[in-house]
Amino acid sequence: MNRPTALIADDEPLLRERLRTLLGRLWPELDVVAQARNGREAIALFDLHAPQVVFLDVHMPGLNGIEAARAVARRAELVFVTAYERYAVQAFEQGAIDYLVKPFDEPRLADTVQRLKSRLALPTPPARDTLDAVLETLSSELKRRAGTEAKAHLQWIRASVGSSVRLIPVEQVVYLRADEKYTLVVWEGGEALIRKTIRELADELDPSRFAQIHRSVIVNLHQVAQVNRGLNESAEVQLKGRRETLPVSRSYLHLFRQM
Repeated sequence: MNRPTALIADDEPLLRERLRTLLGRLWPELDVVAQARNGREAIALFDLHAPQVVFLDVHMPGLNGIEAARAVARRAELVFVTAYERYAVQAFEQGAIDYLVKPFDEPRLADTVQRLKSRLALPTPPARDTLDAVLETLSSELKRRAGTEAKAHLQWIRASVGSSVRLIPVEQVVYLRADEKYTLVVWEGGEALIRKTIRELADELDPSRFAQIHRSVIVNLHQVAQVNRGLNESAEVQLKGRRETLPVSRSYLHLFRQM
């Protein structure tokens, strides 16, 4: 009997390898025949290898995962990989497409593997009348989010410093760290506590300048001197002109894959 085959498409090499490793453990019979770095490469490799299963990252440069899915739809089982669980979850649950949320959760991936095995075992592929509607819903959500993000990022952080209120320009912020019910803001002129959470700040800050590197830490990428790798997939950020370092959790190591 022929072994099932799969293609993994994601622009982040560490996440591609992580998914491949987990699939090897959960589904040893599966052959990952190709890995793609973007949507156009995914389509080309799909046409070359004709895999039965395609894992597609939603966000990829150039042609995104939704656009690539339109090109391979109905010729393979599709699994979208996304950092945003709210992306059309109800549509996914109709059965037309499955989804995984980054960072990968092994029990959730095990459920996906079981569903894929069941579908591949059917003598004829299941009807996917809702597939076009699912892709359209997901595409609209991507456009809506892109439009929202483009409106405005946080420009100032209001913080109490002594008896006065200080407006801190975000470009002066070095890093932010969760501190119980508060967030510590460290900027070029000092430190202050604010009541906003790390999660709220992550949604409001410009992702081209700021990156969350730990569940409790956001760093200004312009303030990073270097990233030092440690043992067991650990790492730490060395800041410019400062002795202190910041931890990088395993889930965020992919941000520094080119180091």
